[in-house]
Amino acid sequence: QVQLVESGGGSVQAGGSLRLSCAASENTYGRYGLGWFRQAQGKEREFVAAISWGGASKYYADSVRGRFTISKNNAEDTAYLQMNSLKPEDTAVYYCAATNRLSSLRENEYDFWGQGTQVTVSS
Repeated sequence: QVQLVESGGGSVQAGGSLRLSCAASENTYGRYGLGWFRQAQGKEREFVAAISWGGASKYYADSVRGRFTISKNNAEDTAYLQMNSLKPEDTAVYYCAATNRLSSLRENEYDFWGQGTQVTVSS
């Protein structure tokens, strides 16, 4: 059972930056695709970004492309989501997830999930 723990959330003003981290409990990231999802209050969880096993392929939701960057360090079993130019509409609980697939944009194709970290962006 892979355990994922997110950190780095917090409160920031619009235009600011945050870096989320996702640490795995075991030697995971060289064998799993990683994704970040978010859920705003009263809304369904949505895809944010994904990265393939080796990190060569990255995918982003249109709403964050050009502002967010996904990356991972397989040697340290840690994934990151660098979030720049944050907007109030980015306010949500952010989740990292791991999939046995090479990569995926679909929530139901992820096998393991973290507990989430809150990101709040004020105007």
